[in-house]
Amino acid sequence: MIGAELSAVVVTVSTRASVGVYPDTTGPVIAAWCVARGFRTETRVVSDGPDLGPALRHALAGEPELIVTTGGTGISPQDRTPEATRELLDLELPGFSEELRRRGAAASATALLSRGTAGVAGSTLLVNLPGSSGGVRDGLQLLGELVDHAIAQIHGGDHAR
Repeated sequence: MIGAELSAVVVTVSTRASVGVYPDTTGPVIAAWCVARGFRTETRVVSDGPDLGPALRHALAGEPELIVTTGGTGISPQDRTPEATRELLDLELPGFSEELRRRGAAASATALLSRGTAGVAGSTLLVNLPGSSGGVRDGLQLLGELVDHAIAQIHGGDHAR
């Protein structure tokens, strides 16, 4: 991937933000993180529910190296981001989500209610982050520790020797 322009798509999953009830606050934080890491970045805001699957498939069609979602990972009746994500994954990476919940629970037990997942869809690393600012902060810290190596591995890179 050295020398290649990396691309990322940030998908905010929020029915209220998608119709303008309130502004998207976590998507822009993730987008700024992606840009700071050198990713050409697109952002989208979609409602929970049936709009999410098509939005993720559309994002995957562009073959970005990274897709990060925010929101829809909880236990509310409309929270279905993990289910929409799992339908698209070729490989699930449960360790990422487990570690994100572990780190979040150190600050708030409610982090254990997040059901987000992560994995590989085609040649894309796809990660669900919670919709909370703390969950996004924790998620970006963890993602920062892994994203370069994960993308290199997805594209056939070897482990550093």
